[in-house]
Amino acid sequence: MIQYTDAELASLSKDLGSESVKRKRSGADRQGIRRNICAFANDISGRGEPGVVLVGLEDDGTFAGIRVDDPLLHRLAQMRSDGAILPLPSMSVERRVVEGCELAVVTVQPSVDAPVRFQGRVWVRVGPTVRQATPDEERQLSERRRAADLPFDLRSATAKMGDLDRARIQHSYLPRAVAQEVLEQNERPLDDQLRSLRLATGDHPTRGALIAFGRVPQFWSPCAYVQFVRLGGASLTDPIQTQAALNGQLQDILTQLDRLAESNISVRTDLTSGPQECRKPDYPLVAIQQLTRNALMHRSYEATNAPVRIHWFSNRIEIRSPGGLYGSVTSANIGTGETDYRNPLIAEIMHRLGFAQRFGLGLPLAREAMETNGNPPLEFAFFPTHVSATLRPAP
Repeated sequence: MIQYTDAELASLSKDLGSESVKRKRSGADRQGIRRNICAFANDISGRGEPGVVLVGLEDDGTFAGIRVDDPLLHRLAQMRSDGAILPLPSMSVERRVVEGCELAVVTVQPSVDAPVRFQGRVWVRVGPTVRQATPDEERQLSERRRAADLPFDLRSATAKMGDLDRARIQHSYLPRAVAQEVLEQNERPLDDQLRSLRLATGDHPTRGALIAFGRVPQFWSPCAYVQFVRLGGASLTDPIQTQAALNGQLQDILTQLDRLAESNISVRTDLTSGPQECRKPDYPLVAIQQLTRNALMHRSYEATNAPVRIHWFSNRIEIRSPGGLYGSVTSANIGTGETDYRNPLIAEIMHRLGFAQRFGLGLPLAREAMETNGNPPLEFAFFPTHVSATLRPAP
């Protein structure tokens, strides 16, 4: 547990803008002290350093001259375990003498189980102020907690190495993932090479490897497929013109998606703009490719049986990806180049296979292609269980 020295406490007591310290004249404001304990435990800024509540200081950093006795320390210590703050924060309470004056010092460590709540509310500290967390901040705290564990696609599965399409990995993936001269000099067994590329842990494939290269990927991840439906109107109740369930290995699904998109795009010929005819699609292929690839890359493969869904209506295309926004990506910064990866191994595999040119570029490319083609702007809708992207045709 990280503790501050007397010199560090003296410096913090005078730093009126610090995120790491809260000053309290006495222990009377118990609710305020609890809110600050909660906020320091949540560590929304991700500093990874403890916060301190200094009881015995005025707001301007001068010493209040209180007596720090055992009853005061006992009351402060009880705040950890009285059930008002859950999960229980990691904190210490002690009497310290700083520059000749007594202080009760409550040191709060960042929690690995965030979000931490005080009386059911999540509190965070932004600069020197404490406030209730926004829904996006709560989501970031939850994702940060899950990020402390291995991502789903890097976890070991109960499958055997023989459940992977080893020939395809060796002949199609390894040459893209490892420099040719390194491959030529590499005398290690294939299993060791799979482990070095995070496709295996010990004697078992990782879940991302099974999704990408499994002999029967949907046996291990039943949701790892795409449902495509082309409808004759603008409603789900209109007649179905085409439908398909795209399954198999990740590369095969992506290739099938490209072919479906190409075959369903309508191209009109414009003879009014000059002597040369101009062929213009109702949707740019690049935009559909980028959005469907993003849906497969960033979707949740855990605790769901839902596929990626593509509904191609007469007046729009809707692409639905299971799982809400992840990590540092928010509704405000999505598509600006901000990146975070729920499935880092799958993202890496798609990049090496040529389905993702540069990380963070997919949505900007889709938006640029829509604008160049004359389509209305992309529309996004965000839900706890899924993200939906809507494309509308060029007029």
